[in-house]
Amino acid sequence: MAKFPLDAIEQHIRHHHPGCPDFAISYFSSEIAQRDWRDAPLGKAVGITMQTFLRHEMTDYDTLLLHGMDRAEAMRRVQPRVDAMLKTWRRKPRTAKRNKQREADNV
Repeated sequence: MAKFPLDAIEQHIRHHHPGCPDFAISYFSSEIAQRDWRDAPLGKAVGITMQTFLRHEMTDYDTLLLHGMDRAEAMRRVQPRVDAMLKTWRRKPRTAKRNKQREADNV
């Protein structure tokens, strides 16, 4: 039985996904902490939870299934969008100061 402490989950997400919004970190941490992950390491639990959420909430995956597409094809179609969101979350967010400097450099 593997249950992860909430603070360890949050720390993991903040370290590996620094661009993930705070509200999403809270949501994912809560979801992960409630489940028994058996032999899965924390990183795998985070990855599964994020991928599942993004696939069902941020893509048309469920609609594709409702229209008769098989799961493998529906997943293949939406995976690029899921990957793009995860890539964004893996990057550190730009600070307002850096954004202003870049705007000034472009003037």
